[in-house]
Amino acid sequence: MLHAKELACTRDQHELFSGLNFSIQQGQIIQIAGVNGAGKTSLLRLLAGLSLPASGEVLWQGESIQRFPQRYHQQLLYLGHLAGIKSELSALENLQFFKGLDSIETPEPDYFEILARVGLAGLEDEPCAHLSAGQQRRVALARLWVNQRLLWILDEPFTAIDKQGVAYLEKILLQHCERGGMVILTTHQSLQMPAQHYRVIELSASRGLM
Repeated sequence: MLHAKELACTRDQHELFSGLNFSIQQGQIIQIAGVNGAGKTSLLRLLAGLSLPASGEVLWQGESIQRFPQRYHQQLLYLGHLAGIKSELSALENLQFFKGLDSIETPEPDYFEILARVGLAGLEDEPCAHLSAGQQRRVALARLWVNQRLLWILDEPFTAIDKQGVAYLEKILLQHCERGGMVILTTHQSLQMPAQHYRVIELSASRGLM
């Protein structure tokens, strides 16, 4: 459903990659791997429509994401490398804020249950500025339940997450795919995923995909 077609990306007049082609279908997880500087985060931003490629295009259901961006973003949840939460708000208030961003009305979720799922029971009303880096990351990851989207694009989602949290997040990713969802992510973790759902694409600096 998502297709990267002949993508090229430059940064500070330096070519990160070019001629990049790959697709992802429902029920798949793709991990973008590569050394620092290979352009992993830049690629995710291109796929999310947050920046434009030097050449090539990103297609969603056969149409350029630049042609119908609102339609595409209604199906997309992008979580960047930073937590992206409002530190002055509580965990509960952040989730309510994220829910308010939805352009399509869906039933109000059980925020307390969601925060309990990510290990934040009892901290719902604590300002996020008082939470640890790992706890702030868990608030951001709670969006996976609040904003129901088909495609998840996640930049280093396991950052500051403990071993137990990593195993739990792997389970969530797999469950999403088993329900027909799609995940594209970067991580330095070695993931334990069934081969029928999971593949790794190695991004080589200045050369594109290997």
